[in-house]
Amino acid sequence: MKTRYLLAALIACAAGTPAMATQLLAPDSLSETERAQPITSKMKGSAVLRAQVLMDRARFSPGEIDSVYGQNLRNAISGFQKANGLQNTGTIDAPTWAVLNTDTAPILVSHTILDTDVAGPFKRIPAEWPDKAKMRALGYSSAREALSEKFHVSPKLLTQLNPGKKFGSAGEVIVVPNVADTSELPKAVKIIVDQSDLTLSLVDADGKVIAQFPATTGSKHDPLPIGIWKVNGVARNPVFHYNPKLFWDADPADAKAKIAPGPNNPVGVVWIDLSKEHYGIHGTPEPSTIGKTQSHGCIRLTNWDATALAQSVVTGVEVLLQD
Repeated sequence: MKTRYLLAALIACAAGTPAMATQLLAPDSLSETERAQPITSKMKGSAVLRAQVLMDRARFSPGEIDSVYGQNLRNAISGFQKANGLQNTGTIDAPTWAVLNTDTAPILVSHTILDTDVAGPFKRIPAEWPDKAKMRALGYSSAREALSEKFHVSPKLLTQLNPGKKFGSAGEVIVVPNVADTSELPKAVKIIVDQSDLTLSLVDADGKVIAQFPATTGSKHDPLPIGIWKVNGVARNPVFHYNPKLFWDADPADAKAKIAPGPNNPVGVVWIDLSKEHYGIHGTPEPSTIGKTQSHGCIRLTNWDATALAQSVVTGVEVLLQD
């Protein structure tokens, strides 16, 4: 208890504005009454941050944690409610809070930046395919980006949680969402990708949804291939083979290119190959866009959700793509 309030006090002091710290940066200091208040559309601040971290730990991912109630959080709440026998409201009401609040671990924790967090090399990622192809690896562009992905948080919110911090120095102590120690998912027997709400769900042998992730699922040019497919295999840190003939918006002057692995590779850190030719489930270099933009037909997740998915599936798992 003392540790929780000490952390909240440290955050408030660092922020310099107690009112802002209470509103946005101190979810662990919310009173029991505040922890039961409904979370609804267009809200932001400490309570939303608390909800996002708890949903992430419950494996109903809100995508990038940003302390703002958006469509990804709404879909995560709906999935969590259905999986737990609660009324599907899409808002975190008192019964939903009651289940979420059984997780009593701190929402924010301190993290001492490690040598590995700042090892790099950090390089700007070029926009053009020929320039990408010249790079030996498509790693992170900065330590802040690397830390943001590690803790599933937007770079903007990470900066707000740590005013004055530089992120590039090992030994620096920062405040981060408490999501790093989540246990691996059990094995799934089925993947369901739903075009209607832009989600990917994992189902176990008993037919129970054990995880749900926000997803980008194609476009009008490359629609989701509705039907039942299979997982052909899982590749980690994949090389991406760019073929302009497969991209409706490719530059006519583009040639085929081999893009090196890395978190900023076009398919991120994981490629889950499907039995539908040229289609897969994969990560992304732009986690803030998941569920909000279009793709070239494949199913795109945040890198951390794609990693969790890869640990839960094996070759032969059924993949239902539905609208």
